[in-house]
Amino acid sequence: MERIERSFRGISARLARHYLSGLGGEVLDETTVEGSDWTATLSTETVEIGPSIELTEVTVVVEGDEETVPPLVESFAQKAIRAGG
Repeated sequence: MERIERSFRGISARLARHYLSGLGGEVLDETTVEGSDWTATLSTETVEIGPSIELTEVTVVVEGDEETVPPLVESFAQKAIRAGG
């Protein structure tokens, strides 16, 4: 069992769910997307960048098969980084 946790700024939880569903997952609820051998749990918080800027930070925890999870997280990260800037 593999577990990877990564945080991404500048994307929404809705967009994160969309990306994970595009990578083979099924959206179960607002915070959970499940694939055939992995589960992703999402959480969000607002973080301050300097004195006047706030961004949404989405934390994604992916658990599942140790051969599936690392490349899945990398594919998700590539999509999220392009979207978030």
